[in-house]
Amino acid sequence: MGVLADWFGRHLVLITSVVFMLIFGLTVAFSVDVPMFSSLRFFEGFCLAGITLSLYVMRIELCPPGRRFSVTMVASFIVLGGQLLMPGLAALCRDWQVLQAVIICPFILMMSYIWVFPESLRWLLATQQYERAQTLIYRIAKKNKVNTESDANGVLSELERELHKKPKKTCIVKMVGTRNLWKNIVVLCVNSLAGYGIHHCFARSMMDPEARETTMFHNFYADYYTMAGIAVASCLALCPTVGCLGRRGGLLMFMILTALASLLQLGLLNLIGKYSLHHDTELRETLNKKFSIAFSIIGMFSSHAVSSLSIFFCAEITPTVIRGGSLGLVLASAGFGMLTAPIMELHNQKGYFLHHVIFACCTLICIICILLLPESRDQSLPETLADGENYTRKPLLPPKKGGEQHLLLTKAEMRDYSRVQETPARQAPPASAAAAPENTTANGVASS
Repeated sequence: MGVLADWFGRHLVLITSVVFMLIFGLTVAFSVDVPMFSSLRFFEGFCLAGITLSLYVMRIELCPPGRRFSVTMVASFIVLGGQLLMPGLAALCRDWQVLQAVIICPFILMMSYIWVFPESLRWLLATQQYERAQTLIYRIAKKNKVNTESDANGVLSELERELHKKPKKTCIVKMVGTRNLWKNIVVLCVNSLAGYGIHHCFARSMMDPEARETTMFHNFYADYYTMAGIAVASCLALCPTVGCLGRRGGLLMFMILTALASLLQLGLLNLIGKYSLHHDTELRETLNKKFSIAFSIIGMFSSHAVSSLSIFFCAEITPTVIRGGSLGLVLASAGFGMLTAPIMELHNQKGYFLHHVIFACCTLICIICILLLPESRDQSLPETLADGENYTRKPLLPPKKGGEQHLLLTKAEMRDYSRVQETPARQAPPASAAAAPENTTANGVASS
């Protein structure tokens, strides 16, 4: 869906996904067997991915640099609000078919996006679709009652001169020919995979392996709202952290917190059971359970922040011409991280330990790789592949002020010494100079 958004436009992918979401979603409610239900749910999730991706890209491309993160966080809180409403709707509906119809019907309101949301003007200009861009500019100016005749900056006149150019669209495959851009996208894909994969490790560690019940409340609704509350707290913590440390600093901090929670859970709990409390088995199990829950909550909190920030980071540092495909790669990596969850159910719980160890190692690798990313706070979005390639990182620490002066002489004091080599190094001085009195030589040195 990301590649289609880059090729045909964000608006077309959004509307098409909404239409098919309504078709497949309402058809799921009339499923008669499991294969039919699973197949329709697959296509429903496919369309939901298209809606999520196209809306995410359009939000990023509509906002100025100072508003991108705040608008994205508002959208995240609305998504979490929908998750908090789900158990209440399920309790009211009682029937899964009624519940399916209830959660799909609001998508009918999204059909108004045909008129509410225009095509991304940034994407039209980046792909040289100047005729459509000109029409959209005039429409926006008319709605905002702006006089287009007083074009002080000369934007419309410059656009008129470029109307003869043909549209030029770029596929995500051309990213392979770059160096810096390819590296940035791969790092964010690994971050997203590790964040979503280890999130399920922490969620699984909160569950009793034998009773298959969570070890906190033994109640579905309490556990569900606890998980959602952790996600809400994670988004709340993201806002001040990213505001103070920036995108790269915030991602690095939450990844370090995730790695610490994972390593402490894997190592500290084994140390408690191996070297202490040999005789008091009940106390040892109670401590293990409490520490496991504490580290799992911290890990879920930080890994959710890592996942959200990796997706947002990718949308900011990738150029407009391939932003949909790049964001699709990061979201696909997140989905692959979630798909690794069944490995934890291998025989005798060995799969869970191996799964957790692998993702703990991935977090350590990600900590090093994050330092290679650029900082995108208050920066303009790159438009072309060349812009994305030139989007390089800056040092974490600012340069020192008033340091060593590299040029001891200023421009006015610079002298030409290019003819020094013309004089032999051991040439004897002239006879007149040798016979000159000493006071003349001294005066000459003093004057020079």
